[in-house]
Amino acid sequence: MASATRARHRRLKWVGFLVVLFALAFAAFWYARNGNGNEPALNTVAVSRGDIQNLVSATGVLEPSNYVDVGAQVSGQLELIHVRVGQPVSTGDLLAEIDPTVYVAKVDATRAQLKNQQAQLADRKAQLRLAEIQFQRQQNLWREDATTRESLQTAEASLASARAQLAMLEAQIEQTSSTLRAEEANLGYARIYAPMDGTVVSIEARQGQTLNASQTAPLLMRIANLSTMRVRAQVSEADVGKLQPGMRVYFTTLGDSEHKLYGELQYIEPTPEVTNNVVLYNALFTVDNQEGRLLPQMTAQVFFIQDEALNVLRVPVSAVVRNQVKVLDAKGQPQIRAIETGISNRVYVEVRSGLNEGDQVVLANRDPRAGQGESRAAFRGMLR
Repeated sequence: MASATRARHRRLKWVGFLVVLFALAFAAFWYARNGNGNEPALNTVAVSRGDIQNLVSATGVLEPSNYVDVGAQVSGQLELIHVRVGQPVSTGDLLAEIDPTVYVAKVDATRAQLKNQQAQLADRKAQLRLAEIQFQRQQNLWREDATTRESLQTAEASLASARAQLAMLEAQIEQTSSTLRAEEANLGYARIYAPMDGTVVSIEARQGQTLNASQTAPLLMRIANLSTMRVRAQVSEADVGKLQPGMRVYFTTLGDSEHKLYGELQYIEPTPEVTNNVVLYNALFTVDNQEGRLLPQMTAQVFFIQDEALNVLRVPVSAVVRNQVKVLDAKGQPQIRAIETGISNRVYVEVRSGLNEGDQVVLANRDPRAGQGESRAAFRGMLR
């Protein structure tokens, strides 16, 4: 019994010894990690010079500033297409040709009919002249009482009839001439010309295809002016109230995110687009594209500039509290200093006075190691 009691006492001593040893080792570890107990390092940053912008971001798409859908005004088989997609064209360039056989035949037939009517017109004029002479002769005979009233009336009626037939034939000639002009116009429509300077961006028809223009004009191709592009940016209803026509805007493309292209907001379409219960308004502006680097349907990341300050002194937002900052003095100690601020965004605050470029200011958040040092110091206090 006594030996069991002594063994239990020995185990308790060993357990106590191990507990104390573990506590001492743990305390030594924390003390070694914290060094000699100096103050935690401050997270500082130098006052710099740069730009500050308040931006409204949106996603947009590029489209030509002006384009024309070229169609066919007459029906027929599309014989030739003289252009390809991407080809520059000028006003009046021949784009395509429709089989003109039917329209040439109609023009020839109408011209022949017009010639026939013109020949009839010459005959009617001669008949009118004869009727005038006969009527004049009957009038002279009537004065001399050498003819009957019936003969005079017959001559008068013949003259009126000749005049009416001439007028009717002249009207027919005018109608035929009008028909001829229409047929010649249709023949001209068989050759399709470029209505504007631009680039062929799409061709919808195929050579040999039969076109039917009886109801709607068949679409052949689209010509667009790519020297000036338009950006259609979709802005959420929460941000559209921040935009004003005339404000500066820039955008980047997916293929060149570092190159900024600037423009000026022209107008906002009042009718929104609703997609999946999300209300979006189209904001549009144009940009020069003389180099041809921008193409239709490119995606653009658009930024509307609400406010901006260029090449100004700035500090991070986290360094400013109630227009005051902590600045390191010559001894490296933080000193509170009042400053005058300007515009700010989520990253920087403009400093108008109170700081110089290169001054070291203390950020509100400390260095990540500082939190660990504070915890170690607190733990040492608990051990003591």
